Amino acid sequence: MREVLEFMMQREGYSVTCAENGRKAIALLEKTHFDLLLCDIKLGDITGLEVLRASKEQAPDTVVIMISAYATTETAVEAMNAGAYDYVPKPFDNEELKQTIANALKLKTIEHEKKALDDKVKKTLHFGKIVGNSPSMMRIYDLVQQVSKTRTNVLITGESGTGKELVARAIHDQSDRSEKPFVTINCGGIPETLMESELFGHMQGAFTGATQDKKGLFEVAHRGTIFLDEIGELSLPIQVKLLRAVQERVFKPVGGNEDISVDIRIISATNKQLEDEVISGHFREDLFYRLNVIEIKVPSLRERKNDLHLLAQHFLEKYSRQMGKEIAKISSYAIDLMNKYGFPGNVRELENLMERSVALSNTNIILPDSLALAVHKNRWIEGVENRRFDLDEVATGVQLDDILEEIERAYLKRALAHSGANISKAAELLDISFRSMRHRLAKLEIEK
Repeated sequence: MREVLEFMMQREGYSVTCAENGRKAIALLEKTHFDLLLCDIKLGDITGLEVLRASKEQAPDTVVIMISAYATTETAVEAMNAGAYDYVPKPFDNEELKQTIANALKLKTIEHEKKALDDKVKKTLHFGKIVGNSPSMMRIYDLVQQVSKTRTNVLITGESGTGKELVARAIHDQSDRSEKPFVTINCGGIPETLMESELFGHMQGAFTGATQDKKGLFEVAHRGTIFLDEIGELSLPIQVKLLRAVQERVFKPVGGNEDISVDIRIISATNKQLEDEVISGHFREDLFYRLNVIEIKVPSLRERKNDLHLLAQHFLEKYSRQMGKEIAKISSYAIDLMNKYGFPGNVRELENLMERSVALSNTNIILPDSLALAVHKNRWIEGVENRRFDLDEVATGVQLDDILEEIERAYLKRALAHSGANISKAAELLDISFRSMRHRLAKLEIEK
């Protein structure tokens, strides 16, 4: 029977290996990977079920088909429970057996492709600690992979809370410096009088309180990456001293006479428009061009709304684990509420929201009532001078006409933008007549 099956399978184009008993089969499984195992129940030395179990231990993805002239319900169930794909009784029809084998291998191919796709999706959903698969984030992933191979200076821009430090960390982790230090300096959180010492270190006696030599963060980051967060907050005098370190990777400690050279990758980040800061004279042009060799713009959460549910679920799972709660999902209505909210604080605000919501939730699902979100009272309206409208203001008095006019103006402008300044299409988007649209534009003196 073994020889007949070998001949039949070879004629079908398969590469076939045979074993005359169970122990030899197990020995072969330990040395070679097989896509499919066809095994009898009765083998003489050990049972086919033992070979099946050994196969699943050695190579779980090998498809196993059991055959037997002594088929019983009990052995069939035992074989299927042990991981067999199918159980074929003797005597069998050759064509049916061929089809069973073909189906099994086809399923294996589909599962392999699915796993590869799942791995790819997982990689795109979670790039390092960054979560998102929107087109804008995919472009950032590509940029990170490209620039991580170089030592080129990178400037990361974006609103507060968008995850600029995570992008910087991803660049470092993808680079050949990943095992070396990643040093973060918050340029807006250190007083100007201490900034030079923090960056470049100082010598003993350099100033009052300098009781011993101290390494600066540039020296601590040697062979690694230094991340200058909120670079736009540096004063002009410090910018002058930073310029040489950025250009030459050389600096002097405060009170020192000898240069120190370092091998570092410099990544900067800012939530300011540095070009405007250069024009206004608040940021040195030469330093700007040294830092901004490659710019990575991190989009706001409003610009990547497709990632909102994914991010919310990520933070839900994170804080559910931390707090020991079993909260599995977010209700669709809660997601709708979040989609209507503008998240001016971006991903940082969303994370904070989900942490508070998990803490306050008494159910295994995040409901609108457990959302610690101000959307029940406030409405964030994009394009309206980044303003919040708080219904609690009514208690102290408001100018309702002014508020309604501001909202109307924002919606009219946004509809015009989406329609390419086509009044008819804009009217359709707002579900008003062409005549009403023209009247409102004229009333508010809005130009197309």
